[in-house]
Amino acid sequence: MCNNQLHQFLHALPKCEHHVHIEGTISPELLFNLASRNKISLPMDDSAFESPATLRARYDKFTSLDDFLHYYFIGFSVLLEASDFEALTYDYLSLAYSQGVHHAEIFFDPQAHVLRGVAYQTIISGLNAAKQRAQRDFPKLSVEFIPCLLRHLPVPSGHGMLAELLETGHFFDGTLVGFGMSSTELEMHPSLYKEIYEAARAAGVANLTAHYGEEGPPDYVKDALSLLGVRRIDHGRRSAEDEELIAQLADTGTMLTLCPLSNVVLKGVESMQELPIRRFLDANVRFSINSDDPAYFGGYVLENYCAVQEAFGLSVDDWGKIARGAITGSWCSHTRKEQLLKEVEEVLQQWV
Repeated sequence: MCNNQLHQFLHALPKCEHHVHIEGTISPELLFNLASRNKISLPMDDSAFESPATLRARYDKFTSLDDFLHYYFIGFSVLLEASDFEALTYDYLSLAYSQGVHHAEIFFDPQAHVLRGVAYQTIISGLNAAKQRAQRDFPKLSVEFIPCLLRHLPVPSGHGMLAELLETGHFFDGTLVGFGMSSTELEMHPSLYKEIYEAARAAGVANLTAHYGEEGPPDYVKDALSLLGVRRIDHGRRSAEDEELIAQLADTGTMLTLCPLSNVVLKGVESMQELPIRRFLDANVRFSINSDDPAYFGGYVLENYCAVQEAFGLSVDDWGKIARGAITGSWCSHTRKEQLLKEVEEVLQQWV
């Protein structure tokens, strides 16, 4: 945790998290517990799986996104029952709330679980049970869910996943707030997924997002905006390399969901100081700061806030701008946004 003089302020500041994969919040301890309970065999030929401690130590040595994804997919193989998804999600929400998260929009990967024989209804039942429990226990917290199609799987699988979700009606009854896309970005141009996103829009799904600009070039971000019709870009840090794109993001109010520690751990940048935080602030590009897969990257939301503060020495006014932009870019009701903005202003007034 940071020692910056604004640490107390950063802790108190109400936060929105828009980029967290629930599968990426499974701690090594919970992973081992669920593996034992569900009789899942962890890889015996990988010394990282000797204990929770050795697994956590291996997480400190990721060399790339693909290296991380190898462990990520092994990790969520232990999730089988609705109660597993409930335990996982509630643990995340409890920790996030303790760090000042008042609104969370959580990604999950239906395809990866369905391919393992875990039904979509099992997943969503567990997520919803955790949401209901958390909202009773943490009255200032609001929670939404966003399913992501996985780019490393065949495109027809994505079509099938969207069709199944549309049949449930969950995009329209409040169960799901939007639709996204994640996994390996390189050589996965947005044009490959144009028909899937067109089908989502045609069905009335308004909130669309996609992971781009983490590994891939700024042109991927541009094409995601134009071809997919997304209203948000997850990651998007490489947008800073294109002046025209920066202006477009600022003019349209498109939000980037930045993940600072993730970018450093996965070697997207050499250090926190290389991230375009100051560039985006000065150009009025809206962004939020998020944890991505915090159990693997050594930090949840507050640790990401502190890492950014230590690297850039932001002011209270800077953080106010970030917090307001994150709320404005959230996919909750206007009334909820007004509540969140009021909470932020109350904290800012104590520190200005």
